[in-house]
Amino acid sequence: MSRIAIAEALASFVPEELPVHITAYDGSSAGPPDAPFTMDLRTERGLSYLLTAPGDLGVARAYIMGDLVATGFHPGDPYPLMNAMRNQERWNMPGPREALELVRGLGWRHLDPPPVPPQETLPRWRRVFEGVRHSKHRDSEAISHHYDVSNRFYELVLGPSMTYTCALFPTVASSLEEAQFAKYDLIARKLDLQPGQRLLDVGCGWGGMVMHAAREYGVKALGVTLSRAQADWAKEAIDRAGLGDLAEVRFMDYRDVPEGDFDAVSSIGLTEHIGVRNYPAYFTTLRDKLRPGGRLLNHCITRPDNRRQQTGAFIDRYVFPDGELIGMGTVLGAAQDVGLEVQHAENLRPHYAMTLAGWNRNLEAHWDEAVAEVGEGTARVWGLYMTGSRIAFERHELELSHVLATRTDAKGVSSYPLRHTF
Repeated sequence: MSRIAIAEALASFVPEELPVHITAYDGSSAGPPDAPFTMDLRTERGLSYLLTAPGDLGVARAYIMGDLVATGFHPGDPYPLMNAMRNQERWNMPGPREALELVRGLGWRHLDPPPVPPQETLPRWRRVFEGVRHSKHRDSEAISHHYDVSNRFYELVLGPSMTYTCALFPTVASSLEEAQFAKYDLIARKLDLQPGQRLLDVGCGWGGMVMHAAREYGVKALGVTLSRAQADWAKEAIDRAGLGDLAEVRFMDYRDVPEGDFDAVSSIGLTEHIGVRNYPAYFTTLRDKLRPGGRLLNHCITRPDNRRQQTGAFIDRYVFPDGELIGMGTVLGAAQDVGLEVQHAENLRPHYAMTLAGWNRNLEAHWDEAVAEVGEGTARVWGLYMTGSRIAFERHELELSHVLATRTDAKGVSSYPLRHTF
């Protein structure tokens, strides 16, 4: 078979309706020259990435390494192109015979996999040698991979709140900072926090909820995180705010917290890392940390159904190793099965799409400093990840679940009012 022009081969996969012009290092081109988006495959290594990992993973590898360069958007916010791609219902995927002919025409040597980008972690099958999934050691490694990127990088992306979870927008015109304050305040009101009470915040991040509870409600708050970088940053922030008498953040697994009898427990963005089969033990631990009548607020990303499915390869290898999502119904059932009484549940899905859009804007606005801090490859990973997540929330492929429950005692006393007060 004669040699195939690379751009034409790539264009054969792309729907005609997608307005993209493709060029390649062999001098070939395809697609409308005046298209709003361009993709330039600049190296043989990039072609090898595409051929050895077909689909999102191969494209991501080539893009992260700079072998595939696209225009028509900012790398900190590739929403215009990714949304246009998602609008295409049918991609031209070749059958086995066509794929064989395509590879033969492009050259068999391109089936030799190049080294993966340094930002990529081991595949699932290799991670089994790193310890049992969701063991304390392996959870610590997974959390460190994602959260110990750079505190300065997170400051640039998240903004002054240093809050890496879904915000709550009072109006569409609210700022990201206003929305993050509103999120923490809604949680505080759902938990009915009062001066002098004790709060445990598991997976506390950079201490946002801990500091909010202490500053706004006079609560003695303890936060724990598996990221040492987060804990160090939070301790300094608490000291700067003069909240050391009420707020504390420890570098610690939530399963190792020795104290108990808390008035309230908040879990904001931790459940995604737990693993569905570990929900019973997780909710048991949180229940046991509460006093009778105490409240739990569980805030987590969920799916719109309760069917088990694996996280996509890009998210698993680059963003949340060992992460696992399921529907709100499973979360509710797991909480109920350990004796917690669910008092309220809601879905904040649109708010997370808006939150992610704000983070993308921050990354674009601080792109040069972000690249100087973590390198262009890592900055590109974050642009892709946040944009892809935003689209998933917009299209109801993901939800954000708020579940409020109480530790109701054996006599049915929950200390919950007749109607909600938040």
